[in-house]
Amino acid sequence: MIQVSMLVKKSCGWATAGLLAMLVAGCDLSSPSYTSGSDNSVVPSNLHRVSYAQIPGWTDDDVRYALQAFRNTCKAKIQYTGRVIPDRALLEEKCRNLPSASADVATVRAWFESHFQPYQIYNDEGGTRGTYTGYYSPVIPACRTKTAQCNEPLMGVPTDGRNYKGVPKKDIVEKQIGRVLYWANIVDVQNIQIQGSGMLKLEDGSQVKLNFAAVNDMPFKSVGEQVRAKGIRPEGGYSADAVWSHLKKNPALAKEVIYGNPRYVYFYESVPPDVIGKLGTPLSKIRSIAMDDSIYTLGLPVYVSTNLSDGRRFRRLMIAQDTGSAIRGWIRADIFFGKGDEAYKFAHGQHAQGEMFILMPKEYSYVKPGK
Repeated sequence: MIQVSMLVKKSCGWATAGLLAMLVAGCDLSSPSYTSGSDNSVVPSNLHRVSYAQIPGWTDDDVRYALQAFRNTCKAKIQYTGRVIPDRALLEEKCRNLPSASADVATVRAWFESHFQPYQIYNDEGGTRGTYTGYYSPVIPACRTKTAQCNEPLMGVPTDGRNYKGVPKKDIVEKQIGRVLYWANIVDVQNIQIQGSGMLKLEDGSQVKLNFAAVNDMPFKSVGEQVRAKGIRPEGGYSADAVWSHLKKNPALAKEVIYGNPRYVYFYESVPPDVIGKLGTPLSKIRSIAMDDSIYTLGLPVYVSTNLSDGRRFRRLMIAQDTGSAIRGWIRADIFFGKGDEAYKFAHGQHAQGEMFILMPKEYSYVKPGK
């Protein structure tokens, strides 16, 4: 679901688009050519067949962790929408024949190689590099009732029939258009809304997990950009840490700029407290990835070749299990780094170029080989 350092999240609400809706309503992307299969699935010409030997670092990755994440795909109710749509029967067949949980890395790698054909992703301009950002699930202090510190509600979708679509955040909060779930500091609430989910640590030490439920369909306006536009420079500059710290010390300014962002995200509480992605399954730390679901059917294996914020090379097989309104394009993705402060350290500065390879069921031969 960002670049936390710029206080701009991949999603402050999810966007779904079926193939029909996309074709009727239009889309940012140009229309590629397609080949089609007997099940009416389509794969665009932006995918180019490659061998596993052409995937950088393929043999170095411990793909057993990707298999664990893929098991969650197999438990999901997959929505076969977008432009890259796997053959339903073939994907289900793969799920029925997974390696055992105790299989060694060589066995699991051989299973992926024998069941999936890799394709390198090209953008509409013919390039092979795109942008990788990161996101995480914050852990914030929260309360069951309103207090001086816990002064902003975290709400679920209203059950009384009141409309929230097109209603600005300020009105939603002041009129409490929704079911109050918990309370937290207004700055922490903004953070969890930017991330799309988060863990709450309550006064008694217990923890609960909030996941994305709905959005009010209002545009997102960066808090960091509002602070900068006011000519205010927090100590430490405009990093996420500096801006959040400055806003917590200046509650009046915090309320002004946070309500200046009209988008509002509703949540639901998950049990057990897992981080749930758009696919409806738990996300796996540095094995789940958010991608453009107007292009890709979520649930597919995706190999990523990029760098981390500290410069280290990052080459891993991941699973597309999430999406976001700012994640748009053929080679555009958000890496899920987990939850808590440690995950934040990686997510907040993640912004790097890289290549992308998608794995389709091997028998799925509807893509033209070569560029």
